[in-house]
Amino acid sequence: RMFHDDELEESEKFYVGQPRVLLLIYALYNTLVARSEMVCYFVIILNHMISASMITLVLPILIFLWAMLSVPRPSKRFWMTAIVYTEVAIVIKYFFQFGFFPWNKHVDYTKDKPYHPPNIIGIEKKEGYVHYDLVQLLALFFHRSILKCHGLWDEDEKGDSSSNKEDTDDELSLTGGRRGSSASLKSVNLAASVESIHVHFPEQQTAIRRKSSSSISQLSHRSSFSSHRSKRGKCHGISGNHTTLSLYFLQCKLCAIKSHFGLCSFRTLQVYMPIRQFFYNLIHPDYSAVTDVYVLMFLADTVDFIIIVFGFWAFGKHSAAADITSSLSEDQVPEAFLVMVLIQFGTMVVDRALYLKKTVMGKVIFQVILVFGIHFWMFFILPGVTERKFSQNTVAQLWYFVKCVYFGLSAYQIRCGYPTRVLGNFLTKSYNYVNLFLFQGFRLVPFLTELRAVMDWVWTDTTLSLSSWICVEDIYAHIFILKCWRESEKRYPQPRGQKKKKVVKYGMGGMIIVLLICIVWFPLLFMSLIKSVAGITNKPLDVSITITLGGYQPIFTMSAQQNQLKSLDPNEFNDFLRSYRGNTAALQFLEGYAREDITRADLEGNSNSLWTISPPSRNKMIQGLRDFDADFTLVISWTIQRTLEEVYPYYIKAPSDSLAKPIKQLLKGMSPDHGKQNMWENITVSLVKNASEEWWVLNQLGKRHKTLHESLELFIFSDKVSPPSLGFLAGYGIMGLYASVVLVIGKFVREFFSGISHSIMFEELPNVDRILKLCTDIFLVRETGELELEEDLYAKLIFLYRSPETMIKWTREKT
Repeated sequence: RMFHDDELEESEKFYVGQPRVLLLIYALYNTLVARSEMVCYFVIILNHMISASMITLVLPILIFLWAMLSVPRPSKRFWMTAIVYTEVAIVIKYFFQFGFFPWNKHVDYTKDKPYHPPNIIGIEKKEGYVHYDLVQLLALFFHRSILKCHGLWDEDEKGDSSSNKEDTDDELSLTGGRRGSSASLKSVNLAASVESIHVHFPEQQTAIRRKSSSSISQLSHRSSFSSHRSKRGKCHGISGNHTTLSLYFLQCKLCAIKSHFGLCSFRTLQVYMPIRQFFYNLIHPDYSAVTDVYVLMFLADTVDFIIIVFGFWAFGKHSAAADITSSLSEDQVPEAFLVMVLIQFGTMVVDRALYLKKTVMGKVIFQVILVFGIHFWMFFILPGVTERKFSQNTVAQLWYFVKCVYFGLSAYQIRCGYPTRVLGNFLTKSYNYVNLFLFQGFRLVPFLTELRAVMDWVWTDTTLSLSSWICVEDIYAHIFILKCWRESEKRYPQPRGQKKKKVVKYGMGGMIIVLLICIVWFPLLFMSLIKSVAGITNKPLDVSITITLGGYQPIFTMSAQQNQLKSLDPNEFNDFLRSYRGNTAALQFLEGYAREDITRADLEGNSNSLWTISPPSRNKMIQGLRDFDADFTLVISWTIQRTLEEVYPYYIKAPSDSLAKPIKQLLKGMSPDHGKQNMWENITVSLVKNASEEWWVLNQLGKRHKTLHESLELFIFSDKVSPPSLGFLAGYGIMGLYASVVLVIGKFVREFFSGISHSIMFEELPNVDRILKLCTDIFLVRETGELELEEDLYAKLIFLYRSPETMIKWTREKT
């Protein structure tokens, strides 16, 4: 060993011998220390999500547009700004908690108003007004203590002082020597405003880098130095050997501006120029540790897209109880849903375009617009639209938190720079089952593959036409799938002459059999279970009866509501079932109904409307009733009464649609003399007359619940209906499901089992490495700008697929 220490070994042994729970606590603490700046970001964002005020809005914007864009880490200036700002916010909130302020006298009335000025500013009186601010301040002090422990807290000031001293030395002596070796890498310059690592090479470059990467404090010193020289009327003393020409002109402009526009304009430029220099150095870094986090940004946007689809009601005014499936099933597109989806999809398209063009400047501009735009919309526009505070909108808070993750990833992408080459799909980097199934699932999403291919063609420099581009993409996808299968065959080889194992046959084959059976019988199973298991009882709210004789004015109209609609108790229901004990058809029908599905309607026998009929029609009706060839008898008195036989349906079925019909199974009974006979009920119809008015009275003769007054009794069997969330699928019915689901899926399954012989030439390729390399070579030369070579390689690929002999040679196993 090069280094040995007994105390360190004893310490290591002691640490390893600790309980696992304690080791876990140590590991969590070390993780917290290593990512303490992320803890600060999280607490700041959480505080803003809960408070949602202008006071807490400043720090999240500074995080995404300053701290996370700083290279290699946020400066001491940022952390001091966050600490001081949090302390001032705590004092301001505390000051406005006193009750003598006018807006604190009616807190209960104004606490839920999103546009109440104290609520917007964040100075409203409330319980626990400062809890999250104190946690935020504690996290900031914790991070500061960690930086101090590692000697990183005062690093910026040391870099500033050394740079200022070297600048002074350079101005005094143009030929001054250098400290340290000019041929070796110099120390890292952690300037506060530039926030980028500058790797210094030879002597002249070192001076230029140091000058161009000045910090805010450096610029401030230089500005004061420049003003001092302007009093002498001079702008010289700048060494051309150690300073860029742009900095020389900048200092001269500052001198002129100070003399012409006064101190106010000069102070404004002192703030503007460091910000401008910060973003300039961000877009034009001396070096960039390129990375690619586009996939993670795309996943964050996808999660936000899903939140919008399933929680769109949180972004509308009167849509708190809305359901996207029911809205779409009624051919209605909510405005909030449409706007949110289009904006989210548009940002994803723009992000893809910037990624393909690899333009950091465009990404910075897009980041600034998104940060300000989303924060303005979420915390100032959305509360007015929804009429509730952002802190009371859980879905919007979740959407904003995921968007903050996206902002952090975007800042990391900007800070590191885009990758120089974008080769293929991110799912095709490995050849295993996971990538295979994910890639095939990606290709199954409607229009996603096509949209990605067209966007890549639009925003990538290429000589290929759109059809040729799509051809290369399709060949690459096909070859990747074959490569995955060949790699799986190498990992799990099958010896020659050995039959397939039962695990493989029953695992794969059994799963396919079960899947096919489920697809075939899915509509029947779904329609059976949707109402029996997940069905909802749909009881009637109104039952109406109307009786008309011979096409004249209705003689009887009556309806039953509320208390007149009664459910059967258990004893009544059991008696009802026993009455059909010998009727097989009736019992089979009753199997599908429970006690709560049956409703008994009691209708008053007296019509609820007077009988209005013209005298001629009345005379005609009297003549018809006096016809002795009719099927019913008539007794003439002050009332007209006759018996109507087997016309009243005692049992009515109320299906899920609007058409109600009699239940024939319950309206047919068994008679020992005549076999099956009709059991429709008989009713009596009477016309009651007084001095000037007349109305009809109906009475049912065979009622289960005997009543003394004239009335009608009706049993309604209500079919269960599907839940609202599944109504759009159950509405198709069994035949609709077979036509739309089974037949469509069956078409794709049939394509898998038939037509295989036509694709043997392109499917049974033993070794696809050379074809895969040819595709990746096309991607590579396209990224490097070798467009003529791209055309040649594409022609080679097309010739390969046109020549079976060449394809055989290219795909032989390596020997």
